[in-house]
Amino acid sequence: MRAPVLVDATLEFIGTATTLLRLGPYTLLTDPDFRHRGHRAYLGKGLFSRRRTEPSRQPDTLPPLDAVLLSHLHGDHFDPIAREQLDHRLPLLTTPAASRRLTRWGFGQTHGVSTWETVTLAEGLRVTSVPGQHAPGAARALLPPVMGSVIEYSTVDERLRVYITGDTLYRPWLRDVVDRLGVPDAMVIHLGGTRAFGLLVTMDGRQGADLVDLLAPAVTVPVHYDDYTVFRSPLEEFVRLARERRVPSAVRTVRRGETVSLI
Repeated sequence: MRAPVLVDATLEFIGTATTLLRLGPYTLLTDPDFRHRGHRAYLGKGLFSRRRTEPSRQPDTLPPLDAVLLSHLHGDHFDPIAREQLDHRLPLLTTPAASRRLTRWGFGQTHGVSTWETVTLAEGLRVTSVPGQHAPGAARALLPPVMGSVIEYSTVDERLRVYITGDTLYRPWLRDVVDRLGVPDAMVIHLGGTRAFGLLVTMDGRQGADLVDLLAPAVTVPVHYDDYTVFRSPLEEFVRLARERRVPSAVRTVRRGETVSLI
């Protein structure tokens, strides 16, 4: 049974998988991509994708941040603007592989977090790295390692658990997130049905609905669904399937520049 959630918690959607999470007194930035509409992102192995949308913020309009969470080092999740303009002294949690490169780029507070490792960022605020799979089978070698994150904020009277999927495909073993850490109060789900090298490498609408069924978070907020040309599964597909299947979660959509409650 879930404990009562009393904390004030919101998500502001900037674009792609870039969000501002406000959990009590803390503000976290996720997967910072501030590239402008029409610009191309390099996704590795000679693959590029053009941005279709304009982000709602640039780094100079961000509020004070407590940390950055980066699911993986891909061009549509950490762009040259972020590399140049974000404060290099901010705590930045990411995969060990991404951490090594970011450290070389001058980000001095980067933490490479192993799967199931927990990092305490501040009093009552901790983040656990959870598994993800960005491509099927042998194609995993073509894409960077990816992690999901479970953020837990708690005080004597408040508790909130938020799961950010990262760019993972649906896999039944993602049930381990609930079995190890508990049912999320909110899930931020990366969708888009991204196609690379002819393969599905992020969840489409069907896989997204499958994950909601599997984990049953109280609230689900979809992101990462229409910003780049490699995204092939529109948000409407996920929303329709979630409604038709009556998934055990309140699905809340949010437009760029808007804010949604996570409770």
